[in-house]
Amino acid sequence: MSSKFKEMFKNMRKVKSADLTKFLFLSLIFFLVIGAYTIIRDLKNSVFIGLVGKEYIPYARLVVLAILVPAILFYSKLVDKIQRYYLLVVYSLFYAVVCLIFAFFIGHPTIGISNTDQSPYRLFGWLFYFFVEGFSPFVLSIFWAFSNAINDPDTAKKNYGLMVSSSKIGGMLTAGFAWFLFSVTSVPLFGVMTDVAKHRLILVLASLFLFMIPVVIFILIKRVPKKYLHGYEAVYKIEQKREKEGKTETGMLAGLRMLIQYPYVLGIFLMVFFYDILATILSYLRLTVAQSATKTIAETSGFLFKWVFFMHSIGLVISLFGTSALLRKLGTRICVILIPILMGTVVLCFVVGTSPFIIMTAFIFMKAVHYAFSSPVRESLYIPTLKEIKFKSKSWIDAFGSKLAKGSGSGFNILVGYANPALFMPLYSFFFAIIIGVWVIAAFLLGKRFDKAVERNEAIGE
Repeated sequence: MSSKFKEMFKNMRKVKSADLTKFLFLSLIFFLVIGAYTIIRDLKNSVFIGLVGKEYIPYARLVVLAILVPAILFYSKLVDKIQRYYLLVVYSLFYAVVCLIFAFFIGHPTIGISNTDQSPYRLFGWLFYFFVEGFSPFVLSIFWAFSNAINDPDTAKKNYGLMVSSSKIGGMLTAGFAWFLFSVTSVPLFGVMTDVAKHRLILVLASLFLFMIPVVIFILIKRVPKKYLHGYEAVYKIEQKREKEGKTETGMLAGLRMLIQYPYVLGIFLMVFFYDILATILSYLRLTVAQSATKTIAETSGFLFKWVFFMHSIGLVISLFGTSALLRKLGTRICVILIPILMGTVVLCFVVGTSPFIIMTAFIFMKAVHYAFSSPVRESLYIPTLKEIKFKSKSWIDAFGSKLAKGSGSGFNILVGYANPALFMPLYSFFFAIIIGVWVIAAFLLGKRFDKAVERNEAIGE
């Protein structure tokens, strides 16, 4: 264990001072992003289950698809109008303010959680669900796009693992705090707290994290020299040329067009699509376990946060000792192929047994591997791409593509619900086998194309 830490610090000493400063600020931003996202993501599920009902979650995920399309088009327009780091500032502030608004209304005696009547007409539950569903394709996605825009492949191999470690610490702290908060009646400094007060405190905490992000971004821009903020050289030269020629605006549909036009971008889409289908199926089963093990919204929140804390703890170990080491020793191409293989192994554990404990364990391991290893590896694939792909195509992939996958997974959950119980495991096994098989092929081709682009110093999307 000590030799691993020595190796990590040795690698950090090899990094240039400006790159190290950039990496430390990015790590702090990621800490804040995941700290906020962790506590509102599962709050979304417990609030929706308590107000609307678990059986409506598959339908909510389908409705999200229609809502996100105009949101992506608006975002694509912003990409043409403002600088890339301002995008993260704008969306962080937006979510910080709206978090405070929801914190206020969550305690309303009629529309908030004080009213425990379940109904598909509880508008607050739907709005809160849609609000949180937009966090990942915008705030989280923009952070990765910004990071990929100011780093090159070599820097990503060295630093993305440790950067993810900081996010795991943020997730552990906020999930651990939320787990503690919903497990006690009296809180130090606050005294006896009602369920409403606890949910309000969680939302205010998330809002404070989000308000801090713009401050860190502006310090980063001020402290790090500009020459260390343009990332992949081939892409930087093309974008500088376009800027001089006045061709920086490419339109709201450029991201969608490039997603269809370039097989490389479509390959990244498939990496997201296949993972989200599997995660959606296991997540729905996880919520079934949570609902049967709890009685109130607060108990459901505490139950979910407990498992999220374990997920981030496992992810911290993976990111510290696995992600950067594997990227350096095996390279990006092999690591991309490892993603579906690792996910297939987790799914196999679920197929072997379907007890509540196995469902929860399979889900947290899948999430831990995804956020600590799969996500940074997949995100590094955007580095040799142009701005339109990094920001616009990525928004379609992370928003519409991800939600389409979740909608497909939800549709599968609905169909299985009507099937004969004896067909439960055969249906899941057949479905999972097809996904993993196609996923491995897509990962192989994608990794091969990435290596080819980097070797030729090529900008994908030119």
